[in-house]
Amino acid sequence: MGLAIELDGLRALVTGSGQGVGLGIAKTLAAAGAEVVVNDLSEERAAAAADEIRTAGGKVATAIFDVTRYDAVAAAIERVGGVDVLVNNAGNAGGVGWPGMKPFAETEPSDWEPFLRVNLYGVMHCVRAALPHMIAMRYGRIVTIVSDAGRIGESHMGAYCAAKAGAAGLTRGIAREVGRHNVTVNNISLGTMRTPMSEGMWSNPDSPQAKALLKQYMIRRPGDPSDPAGLTAYLASPMASWITGQTFPVNGGYSVGQ
Repeated sequence: MGLAIELDGLRALVTGSGQGVGLGIAKTLAAAGAEVVVNDLSEERAAAAADEIRTAGGKVATAIFDVTRYDAVAAAIERVGGVDVLVNNAGNAGGVGWPGMKPFAETEPSDWEPFLRVNLYGVMHCVRAALPHMIAMRYGRIVTIVSDAGRIGESHMGAYCAAKAGAAGLTRGIAREVGRHNVTVNNISLGTMRTPMSEGMWSNPDSPQAKALLKQYMIRRPGDPSDPAGLTAYLASPMASWITGQTFPVNGGYSVGQ
């Protein structure tokens, strides 16, 4: 007897899924039968991601909006008729090359704002816009991609840590409110991932920077976008109906690997 995750009949919005981790998750949800809504700031990236999913036989639509604008988020979710699954993947770790990493005592409030707008307020906007439909349908799955930087802490990344920890805390609070409506809310906490933003470092895995980073991981490689995708699909499915308010590390053993 086989066991498979089935998401047939569910509509899933994955924010920031034009590339990287979000695209890996979107492809897996589509393969499990969900109708996936690919979100990105770039129409070109979203279209390319949708074509890839469609070519593989998946059902897909696109929604171009900025998670930092609640009105745009709410309008997009209304246009598609509500979503049954929300994956809060869109995030901002400071841009390509990780600029602005410095001791918190050397930062200014203006330095914090980009991290808070995307990683915390962006999640709040999406959750607020998606919940009414989920509650009305008495089914909903919300999965927020957070970071070990917020769960454990990282030096020189104070604002990012705070924003990701805040998003994880939001999950726990909302889970208490909506469980009675058959809506579950969970986090997946990632370690260092191989994405377009970090590709410059991984293009030379023998560099001192890459080697020093990987020493902290029991599995000596960066995460692949496919690594959190299976767990996301499970948490999005009816199989995970009694799991809520939790944070699941997907991190190559980072928290115990040093």
